[in-house]
Amino acid sequence: MIEEGIAGKLDIQDLPNSSTTFRIADFGCSVGPNTFIAMKNIIQALDLKYNSHYHQTAGGLVSTDNVNTTPDYHVSFSDNTFNDFNTLFASLPERKYLVSGVPGSFYNRLFPRDSLHFVHTSSALHFLSGVLKEVVDINSPAWNNGRIHYTNAPDEVAAAYTAQHSVDMKAFLCARAQEIVCGGLMVMLIPAIPDGTSPSLRHPGILSDLLGSCLMDMAKMGLVDEDKVDLFNLPVYSTSPKEVKDAVENNGCFSIERIELNNSSNIAQIYGDHERAVGEGIIKEYFGNDITEKLFELYPKKLADSLSILASGKSTLLFVLLKRNKATAAE
Repeated sequence: MIEEGIAGKLDIQDLPNSSTTFRIADFGCSVGPNTFIAMKNIIQALDLKYNSHYHQTAGGLVSTDNVNTTPDYHVSFSDNTFNDFNTLFASLPERKYLVSGVPGSFYNRLFPRDSLHFVHTSSALHFLSGVLKEVVDINSPAWNNGRIHYTNAPDEVAAAYTAQHSVDMKAFLCARAQEIVCGGLMVMLIPAIPDGTSPSLRHPGILSDLLGSCLMDMAKMGLVDEDKVDLFNLPVYSTSPKEVKDAVENNGCFSIERIELNNSSNIAQIYGDHERAVGEGIIKEYFGNDITEKLFELYPKKLADSLSILASGKSTLLFVLLKRNKATAAE
């Protein structure tokens, strides 16, 4: 779908400052290898686009042999400051692009204005900008006692997560609108749920619920303080197509070129990605190494004991292709 988007929606002739250097950013890159695969596919699609454009402008009569028809590609890998960029750079494959690393939260602006031609983010936008204060406040109606996620939680908890996601999406789109040139593209791949669907019926919610169950089991065994568990919530939210559409329309700087919710069948990979994402980042930062290691000894056992629950759920990934409007200015 990314290749189709580049072929059909990227107008390189009208793209500012792209004749010599084409700038790409991958937000939420982690340490690879998925980001490298994505960049390889994007570069290949761009090569085809530039070669096709060269043939068209030359009337199809000029061979591309010994002619440089493509610009330099500059890829910026971006993730939070706790990301292991050393491992990322040490794992870089042979490539046709220049590389830089940009640490920081993608809910803030990280690049100069009008500097990016293509933005990619995959399985990252379901992470909120931080833990919600109201869900860990004992005096709040949204206090999420005994759980670490909004799955199967009271309505007040779910409403707090939804409100924070709305704020975060607004910030993300505003930052990207300032960074992406007019006519530039942005691809977002987001773990999501269909409109009107309960998160308890989808794998992200089920997995978070099982992870919370592991922590509560550890608290009962005296391995971790229960109060500490009550003060922890996963800042992870499964959005819906309507929520994303509304956020884009409210921003006003992008046109939706394609939005599609697809089933994901690689459940084993989903399990692995979920464990790494939370285990190497948020949980370890809050609970420390020892608790985290014990937690992820118990977690696979909990998964194995819950196969019937997992089999009843589904995983869906939202594909969104946006194009930066030419007539709107980002604030």
